[in-house]
Amino acid sequence: MVCGFLPQVPLWLAVDDKDYPMAFMLIDNGHMQALFVDPAGRGTGIGAALVRHGLALHPRMTTDVNEQNAQAIGFYEKMGFKRTGRSPLDDQGRPYPLIHLEYQG
Repeated sequence: MVCGFLPQVPLWLAVDDKDYPMAFMLIDNGHMQALFVDPAGRGTGIGAALVRHGLALHPRMTTDVNEQNAQAIGFYEKMGFKRTGRSPLDDQGRPYPLIHLEYQG
């Protein structure tokens, strides 16, 4: 599923000074589909830098976060995202509730 999806949306990649991938972000039509940061890079500002880049391109960017991922929800809320709703199922119809967020600065 991921292999079929990746080539279809813009991907931004953050690398370290040795060109090692540390994080990536996918945005499709103003909706951040994914933000992944290597555990070694967490807390360094890489994720926030990618999100700020995305917001420069899409000032009302949205994203969805698994309800059980309190750390990610806190990260986005600290970045200025607000909760706009909740879905009981994830995008594949599985019972993983999602919190819907939109940047509101």
